[in-house]
Amino acid sequence: MSHLSVRRLWQSYGDKVVLERINLEIESRSFVSIAGASGCGKSTFLRLVLGQERPTRGTILLDGDPLPPEPGPDRGVVFQRYSVFPHLTVLGNVILGLEIERSPLLGRLFGAARRRAIDEARHYLEAVGLDGDRERYPDALSGGMQQRLSIAQTLIKKPRVLLLDEPFGALDPGTRASIHALVLRPWSEHPMTVLMVTHDLTEAFKLGTRVLVFDKTRHDEQEPERYGATVTYDLTLNRSPSTPPPPAELQAEQASTRSGPRCPPADAPRTLGGAHGEPAHPARRRPTDASTAVEPRAVRDQFVGAGPAPARRCAGHVRRRPRRAGAPRPTSTHGPRRPPWNRGRYGTNS
Repeated sequence: MSHLSVRRLWQSYGDKVVLERINLEIESRSFVSIAGASGCGKSTFLRLVLGQERPTRGTILLDGDPLPPEPGPDRGVVFQRYSVFPHLTVLGNVILGLEIERSPLLGRLFGAARRRAIDEARHYLEAVGLDGDRERYPDALSGGMQQRLSIAQTLIKKPRVLLLDEPFGALDPGTRASIHALVLRPWSEHPMTVLMVTHDLTEAFKLGTRVLVFDKTRHDEQEPERYGATVTYDLTLNRSPSTPPPPAELQAEQASTRSGPRCPPADAPRTLGGAHGEPAHPARRRPTDASTAVEPRAVRDQFVGAGPAPARRCAGHVRRRPRRAGAPRPTSTHGPRRPPWNRGRYGTNS
């Protein structure tokens, strides 16, 4: 189990109060998304749950027991700034946690035990897309790749409480969707409670079973650091670990976000009117008469809609009705029209 109880929590640094009056009951196997403005104490709250800092007042209980005064293997964390060991390879970074856990005296595994650890580590590396780079060192990886390595480091330990401090900010949308599925899989399979700090509200509502918003409710213009943030919104969503968001839907949505607006396919019906993606009226068909026989086929197809489209056009493009063959050109009795800035004093074209 991984039930968290936060009771009358306050955190201050000198005269600056960061958090105040935090009272929460987080059920086991919850996925809690924490949102709020920058500097409102979201990351501070994660550090308190991790055990990296001690609260000024109040207590945090894990399954009814006070948290140890230091981080432990039952709480895993992925920081906003990726933290990996530069002297170890990608594979060495991932299996290090298993080696320390299974061989606390030597910190190394040998023989069949090491082969099992490597197979388990490669499973997570393949999930984050780093199996082909397992022999490389972190200085040869990009920032997003190092962040994926940090996520694999944490998930392989299967902690009771997983803390995510904006871990997806350095990832591109396509990779972010696959990492979402990677995080949701152990959460749905193991008794794990997840606390995730994010600035993306869409991501918070899509992944979380509960959304918390931190903000200040009291302000003092004379002493702006006198009051801290507390929980202003607490929203429970109808989602459980047995029904996580489908990874396929996440992938499709992230792919559409990455690609942006696209032109319709070449075989789409020809329409006139607004930009792509907006409702437009169907193109009117011209009456069948003898006049259509003398027009070029390419011109007629633009209005009739038959045959393949000659080319794609940009969003918002409106086609003009071509002049019929043999029809006189429109003329103006006032001569060529000039732009407004080049007209005479009284708005004439002279």
